Amino acid sequence: MKYQIGDDIIVLHSNEEGKVIDIIDDKMVMIEIRGVKFPAYMDQIDFPYFYRFSKKKIVAEVKPVKTFIDNIPKEKPQPNQIKTPEGVWLVFIPKFSFDEFDDEVVDSLKVHLVNKTNVGYKFTYENQLALKTHFQFQNEVMPFHDFYIHDIAFENVNDSPGFNFDFSLSKPDKLKNDHFETSLKLKPKQVFQRIEQMKQSNEPTFSYKLFDEYPNRVFEEYFDLGKLANKGFKIYDASRIKEHLEPARTVVDLHIEKLIDDWQGKSSLEILNIQLKEFEKWYHLAVTHKQQAFTVIHGVGKGKLKEEIHSLLKVRKEVKSFINQYTNSFGYGATEIFFQYK
Repeated sequence: MKYQIGDDIIVLHSNEEGKVIDIIDDKMVMIEIRGVKFPAYMDQIDFPYFYRFSKKKIVAEVKPVKTFIDNIPKEKPQPNQIKTPEGVWLVFIPKFSFDEFDDEVVDSLKVHLVNKTNVGYKFTYENQLALKTHFQFQNEVMPFHDFYIHDIAFENVNDSPGFNFDFSLSKPDKLKNDHFETSLKLKPKQVFQRIEQMKQSNEPTFSYKLFDEYPNRVFEEYFDLGKLANKGFKIYDASRIKEHLEPARTVVDLHIEKLIDDWQGKSSLEILNIQLKEFEKWYHLAVTHKQQAFTVIHGVGKGKLKEEIHSLLKVRKEVKSFINQYTNSFGYGATEIFFQYK
């Protein structure tokens, strides 16, 4: 291996000097220049003393000219480098190796959180494999910095890995939301396509944008309800809002034949959307009525509806836990949800 961690290097196309901070594979290394980390192919960098030596040989052919102190020109001030915010990204760096047939294969994916904004964020991170929590932790990413999270074995891509984030500002702002949740779920076919595109374009990474800007807090506009009441509008007391809501249910059956009559002519996607819409309706009513538990019957089938519902439950703060186990009433076709309220 030509380079080792800690080696000083120079980027050939920009003449910027930095250090090797990680070995990705036999073709790529991770380098750091002025606090910014990014991957580079080995043919794009060199040892600075090789570069300086070659430059000295060229200069040696030119007759040296004595320069007196009074004749040294003053350096022109350089303009400040202004970085343009480009959002927050999740970046994947494939680590390649060769199999017994000398074919290039991907061993693992290095996962980096890249903050291309001028704002720092605290974050809670959760990695899921096959809808089960595989890895989680909390940390902070500074403005215009990247944060190495962990490696994922490439074989785990077949489990459709999920990446869930709960962001908050490092410096709280009363005009901004307290929290911002976002997530990314990778499909195996999608990852294979991105890696092929990456190879064809000679890029070292592929990435997904998590968000452009941290969202503003939404302030409710004040209305003079007394004026509306004088005009004949019926005004409800917010403290008694439950009295005007549809009653909640403790059990909801999402089998499509229970929801609509003309379901035979609809596609699988249309049916799934109808079922999820019905789930959301009764889920939010259960939360509004402060129910302690709620059971949803999704059936067994191919498991798509159950998978989508479990993905939603994973990121809902009011969900304490949920379980899909065998019961005499529903077999494995139902999930029981338990709530927690502040």
